[in-house]
Amino acid sequence: MKSQSSSEEPEAPQAPVRRKGKIRENVEVILVAVLLALFIRAFIVQAFKIPSGSMKQTLLVGDHIFVNKFIYGVKIPFVNKTLIPIKDPKRGDIVVFEFPEDPDKDFIKRVVGAPGDVVHIVDKKVYVNGEILDDPHVIYLDPHILPPRAQPRDNFGPVTVPPDSLFVMGDNRDQSYDSRFWGFVNLKAVKGKAFIVYWSWNKEKFGVRWDRLGKILR
Repeated sequence: MKSQSSSEEPEAPQAPVRRKGKIRENVEVILVAVLLALFIRAFIVQAFKIPSGSMKQTLLVGDHIFVNKFIYGVKIPFVNKTLIPIKDPKRGDIVVFEFPEDPDKDFIKRVVGAPGDVVHIVDKKVYVNGEILDDPHVIYLDPHILPPRAQPRDNFGPVTVPPDSLFVMGDNRDQSYDSRFWGFVNLKAVKGKAFIVYWSWNKEKFGVRWDRLGKILR
């Protein structure tokens, strides 16, 4: 018998593996990161910087804060239309909102009156629905009491907060430009609730306020 010699058939040539270039991979990673950041900023959390002392001592100039945008509902960006309502701001909340006199500016104040509340200020004392509002966060730096004919800082109202509106004031009551001067905040203009200080820079002393980092806002 003749022995049969075994022979291996040559392998078919394989198509070259196409690999993404490094530039394309980096661009995709950046795009995903940007889209994720935009989503978080639009619907969940947004960072703000405190430029004035109207909320002292709760918030200081140079504080950087995070604002929870989801807590009051899911809104369509740029049109302030709520898709999924969750709850409305309540008295005592620190809210960021579009300034009614200039919507391009963001203000931050504390909610003093909700829809239907009657707000009355007599000689710096704030009354809500006939009861004095006792807020431990409030400070007064000017001992003088201004008459109502001069300005509404120390004597104001009474006024009833309209539906879908808020009456807001700064914790630094003598140095805050708020609802006493320009009226109510529409709920649609509210961007979210401030909840934490994540960074704080003291420009005067050129240093970090380490004791404020991570401070929960109440």
